[in-house]
Amino acid sequence: MNKIVPLISSGIAGPLGVLHLPRLWLKVSLASVGKLADGYPAIGKGFDKMVIDALGLTEDAVTEYVDEHHPTYPQFEEWIIEQKGSKTDAATIEKLNRAIRGYNHGDDTRRSILTEAGFDEDKPPFLDAINLNNLEDWAAFHDAELD
Repeated sequence: MNKIVPLISSGIAGPLGVLHLPRLWLKVSLASVGKLADGYPAIGKGFDKMVIDALGLTEDAVTEYVDEHHPTYPQFEEWIIEQKGSKTDAATIEKLNRAIRGYNHGDDTRRSILTEAGFDEDKPPFLDAINLNNLEDWAAFHDAELD
């Protein structure tokens, strides 16, 4: 079975307007059918946790729903809106999106990603986690599928 590197960027939002949510859906969906590339957690402790917590969800509820229903992305957003206690108001979403856009990895993580992607760690093309994560995904995709 082919495993898939999740190439949807954390900088992408769906109709609800939540950054990273399409990527979270993709990772949990791929994991639910055993196709998430090695080294990628279905739900990690960074942006995944930030999104789940900000929207008033739980990791268990998200995983259970995706495992049982294999929703399309619009169905996933609709499920979130329907959850008791979910927070999908504009102020919550904007606060979360600002936190995601403004997040920077620590020095060790940044150096590791830049080195793995073939960049000089002293001259990074950018510092924000969204773009560094993109570099990491592209390098992983290249190694898995093109090299």
